[in-house]
Amino acid sequence: MAEFEDGIAATELPAGAVETDVVVIGSGPAGGAAALALSSLGIPNIMITRYRWTANTPRAHITNQRTMEVFRDLGVVDQVLAEATDHALCGDTVFCTSIAGDEIGRILTWGTHPAREADYQLASPELTCDIPQTYLEPILVKNAAGRGTQTRFSTEYLSHTQDKDGVTVRVRDRLTGLAYGIRARYLIGADGARSMVANDIGLPYEGQMDIAGSMNITFKADLGALVAARPSVLYWVIQPGANIGGIGAGLVRMVRPWNEWLIVWGYDINQPPPEVDEAEAKRIVRSLVGAPDLDVEITGTSLWGNNEMYATHLQAGRVFCAGDAVHRHPPSNGLGSNTSIQDSYNLAWKLAAVLRGHAEPGLLDSYSTERAPVARQIVLRANKSSREFVQLFDALGVTAAESEAEMAAAIEERKANTPAGAAKRAALIDAMDLKNYEFNAHGVELGQFYESAAIVGDGSERAAPARDPELFFEPTTVPGWRLPHCWVGVDGAKRSTLDLAPYNRFTLITGITGQPWVAAAAAVAAELGVPLASVVIGPGQQVTDLYYDWAKLREVQEDGALLIRPDKHVGWRSKTLPTDPRAALAAGLARLLDRTGVTA
Repeated sequence: MAEFEDGIAATELPAGAVETDVVVIGSGPAGGAAALALSSLGIPNIMITRYRWTANTPRAHITNQRTMEVFRDLGVVDQVLAEATDHALCGDTVFCTSIAGDEIGRILTWGTHPAREADYQLASPELTCDIPQTYLEPILVKNAAGRGTQTRFSTEYLSHTQDKDGVTVRVRDRLTGLAYGIRARYLIGADGARSMVANDIGLPYEGQMDIAGSMNITFKADLGALVAARPSVLYWVIQPGANIGGIGAGLVRMVRPWNEWLIVWGYDINQPPPEVDEAEAKRIVRSLVGAPDLDVEITGTSLWGNNEMYATHLQAGRVFCAGDAVHRHPPSNGLGSNTSIQDSYNLAWKLAAVLRGHAEPGLLDSYSTERAPVARQIVLRANKSSREFVQLFDALGVTAAESEAEMAAAIEERKANTPAGAAKRAALIDAMDLKNYEFNAHGVELGQFYESAAIVGDGSERAAPARDPELFFEPTTVPGWRLPHCWVGVDGAKRSTLDLAPYNRFTLITGITGQPWVAAAAAVAAELGVPLASVVIGPGQQVTDLYYDWAKLREVQEDGALLIRPDKHVGWRSKTLPTDPRAALAAGLARLLDRTGVTA
């Protein structure tokens, strides 16, 4: 018998008594998505979580277009939309002194401004939506389990050891104390911002944890009458204390319209943590809502630290980390769960390719090469967005206010018919424009570019962007970029180009004069034993260019070809039809899969 730190006696099962291909630690967005993606590809996996069920607080909620594309590809997008707040309600983000109080301004967010809506609709078959993590995680876990994932709740990760053939993962059933080993080929640590797996493999990090303090207060209250004139999923509240700690300002966030809510309020992390009992929680809620007599039910409180830390490498041997384990940041820009899900989407198809013998293990090295720069980008962007609230406070003239009365007077001055009032209004325009980088950073959300051995470049460079690359997404087929979306006809139905390249295969896209690529793709698929299908787009074909948009987006000649990876990134392309298309395609795909010794 063994005894663990909590005194529960544990019987040991032999190491390796349970076997699988992949063990996933954690059932949050990264872990749930990893399990779902692996099971969708038919890869045996076990997902464990130390908790008895999925998230019990709303946490992440904004789900961007790229993540919705992932859900579309994995066949759960309709389930997500059924639980989500409609895209249209993601619009007005309100800045105010309280929900019932004075309005400072609004920003049309997440692509709902008429000037931006076309950008978003042209870029993707899916739109941003709002689904709290409490509703999203069960969808991921349920579908993963339904497709084959063995899910173990109340089971905690203890340790692991690697060897040349696999990983032995030691876990413990928290109900019985039974400890046992799971023998797997690979391990994914999706166990959060204080990841034990990441610590055990010694991942390198830059940045720091706990740079500011925040508290969450979840509550129920009917605010329908107060928000009727300006319904929103986000209300940013400028009050005394709003610039202390936290995520830049006070936040009242809709969880369910219009009676479930979450407040985020800051505190000085260098001081003793505040005691947020029910009375204090109600005081904060009523203050930010602006209703002193509000009938409110507090459903939970918690304290947490804002982080600015990212891993510069995401794996060691047969062990990989994803999600908050490798990028830790405030919720600004809504990038957390989105990036976590996209990490797993990138990794799962590569693990499947290696496990099935389609690729050599070197393919797996591209996970860190491709996703570590994304981790860095989103951590820095989220923290920069939090800090950009300073310009709003400065514009209002409240930074140095020492009392509630001084702050109220400074905010009121923006209405004055005076030079100072005019200056304040001009400064507010600039400050609100700056916040677009938090709420309409379309280029950050969709414009992820990969450079790795799993991307075979053709010597092309993307043209310099015509607009701000953080605010605006510009499609391209340069290898490394995501396949551009447009609507095409498939057997008479309207489908996205992204639908032409499902997650379970490679896809070669060409035009009518590129017909020799069809035979080439069939030959290479047989030669390498890799799932690869060809798609010809043109009149009279199974796929037609409905609006002639594809011809404008493809950036290759009609007889050229694009090789699309399972994750929808362009892995290789040929701008024209070469003399020997089979040899060209075989060489490109073999290089992408780290199989250059297989074929010339």
